[in-house]
Amino acid sequence: MAVSIALAGKPNSGKSTFFKAVTLANVEIANYPFTTIDANHGVAYVRAVCPCRELKLDCGNCRDGVRFVPIEMIDVAGLVPDAHKGRGLGNEFLDNLRQAKAIIHVIDASGGTDIEGNPVPVGSHDPLGDIEFLEHEITMWMFGILKRNWERLSRKVQAEGLKLEETIAGQLEGAGITDGHVKTILTRLKLPRDKPQMWTDEQIIELSDMLRAESKPLIIAANKIDAASQENIEKLVKVGAIPVSAAAEVALRMADKGGAIKYIPGDADFVESPNLTDAQKEGLQKIRLLMKKNGGTGIQKCINETVFKLLDLVVVYPVEDENRFTDKMGRILPDAFLLKKGSTPKDLAFMVHTDIGKGFLYAVDARTKMRLGEKHELKNGDIVKIVAVK
Repeated sequence: MAVSIALAGKPNSGKSTFFKAVTLANVEIANYPFTTIDANHGVAYVRAVCPCRELKLDCGNCRDGVRFVPIEMIDVAGLVPDAHKGRGLGNEFLDNLRQAKAIIHVIDASGGTDIEGNPVPVGSHDPLGDIEFLEHEITMWMFGILKRNWERLSRKVQAEGLKLEETIAGQLEGAGITDGHVKTILTRLKLPRDKPQMWTDEQIIELSDMLRAESKPLIIAANKIDAASQENIEKLVKVGAIPVSAAAEVALRMADKGGAIKYIPGDADFVESPNLTDAQKEGLQKIRLLMKKNGGTGIQKCINETVFKLLDLVVVYPVEDENRFTDKMGRILPDAFLLKKGSTPKDLAFMVHTDIGKGFLYAVDARTKMRLGEKHELKNGDIVKIVAVK
């Protein structure tokens, strides 16, 4: 489970409720700043179409043809403006973002919390103001890391002929920055590579900002739509935010777990069980109206768009028997792996096991029975048998 996604934002935006919704973990949820003191780690799931229905099989690993592939979710403590300077709970929580491949920025669409995360009358704060500050904090955090040693490192680059890309990546390694990220950004920036000591703070900040966007792509979850005005929701959607109600998702998943309804996360509706009380029916009807208006609660959509659009991943199913679509234990489609689009069967082999990757010979498309070379590009939903030297 190599995919890690962070939930970030100011206090009281509903991050912990979002986290509970996607992991059903018991986390503290309260209306005061810094409810989350240490980052919570849990398992969430991206939703995909399971191939078993198409193959007229029952894999036992999906719900009505819907496959849920695990990812790691990190609920980072609330960030306040100037956190990169140590304000609020400071840099240690920015550090929790380092292992994340992408960020879901949860904001309070209702306008019921100020920029610091303190409760205010609903509608009195403009949630648009919450969007830019998180990006700014991460950018300035990276800038601070670079700036601390910039003069010394830039002199070493010039005097000792060190590679600029490797030097910058080495400084930001803890923030999840690779040589590849730095190379990509430096090709876009027209900065004198042979004279890094001449770069201004503004240029280093621009570099940091572009590295942030490249290494930590971000999606905005406009939470608390159940309490937000239509005006707020519409202006947030215009800037690319996904309307969500984490509270509604928690209620649905708990009701499904308890047998009151049948709900598959990501569906736009649910099926009620018989013998519900009037109070249960009334509560569920309110959620149903919210879902009908917004096409669901938006929670699963956030996760799926982060994984499939921001990170550009695909789901691939490795099997041992390409005729029965099983592993050696006879289990049908037992595993699902998330790989970067453009990955090859050899990449998949290494994900399954290092020894299988090292001994890779070729792969077989289980659907077509065609042989696949090590450079073949895998597609979303592929079922693949790997043949390797034992």
